[in-house]
Amino acid sequence: MYAFDYTRPASVADAVATLANDSDAKPLAGGMTLIPTLKQRLAQPSQLVDLGALPALAGIRREGDTLIIGAMTRHADVARSEVVAAALPALAALADGIGDAQVRHRGTIGGSIVNHDPAADYPSAVLGLGATVVTDRREIAADDFFTGLFATALEEGEIVTEVRFPLPKRAAYVKFPNPASRYAVVGVFVAETGSGIRVAVTGAGPGVFRAGNFEAALTASFTPKAIEGLTWASDDLNSDIHASAAYRAHLIGVLAKRAVAAMS
Repeated sequence: MYAFDYTRPASVADAVATLANDSDAKPLAGGMTLIPTLKQRLAQPSQLVDLGALPALAGIRREGDTLIIGAMTRHADVARSEVVAAALPALAALADGIGDAQVRHRGTIGGSIVNHDPAADYPSAVLGLGATVVTDRREIAADDFFTGLFATALEEGEIVTEVRFPLPKRAAYVKFPNPASRYAVVGVFVAETGSGIRVAVTGAGPGVFRAGNFEAALTASFTPKAIEGLTWASDDLNSDIHASAAYRAHLIGVLAKRAVAAMS
């Protein structure tokens, strides 16, 4: 570690102002990624702006056909929420499978999507459901939010305040987890939404992405058999000690079929 200032603002406005006045400051959510990054000196912010004392950024509520989750809501709270279980059980199950108990009780949905780790679970739900990410400045559609490896459409100092999930007709998330970290070697989120079928893949590439050919096949026939034999090119997929690009490409088809079967 190294010396830096620590700020715990009392309001979202205070947090935004602090970040605006110091371009080297970083917001701190659950810290599940940022703290290890600081320890490795891969990031050296001038100060940490702790969002943990801002109740306005946490909470779960349903408004009509939309499930709204505050950015500072912990994974464990999403997993055990009766509101989420009733409205969007696939999201509750996804949250319950993140990391271990310690991570689930500290990590937040906002921190997860802002970090956009290529193997994180939440980005697949945000993209797979066509959610809207709300910040202190604007609303960003899921299709425009994730822009690349550890990158999003957020501007300097912009803070995510909540995520709005339109409730699907049905949805399921299936992943092949790394046995140690529980990160997704590959995870596939399939949803039948009011605007059509969406299939989002995490863990396989440098960031979350939609599998268009699977969406088209399932639109024609929403059955596991409809995507049997479908493949995804391995050219741009991740390859590491955990799985080759070819294996990840294979898993996309396997997990997509399992997700559809779980919804049938």
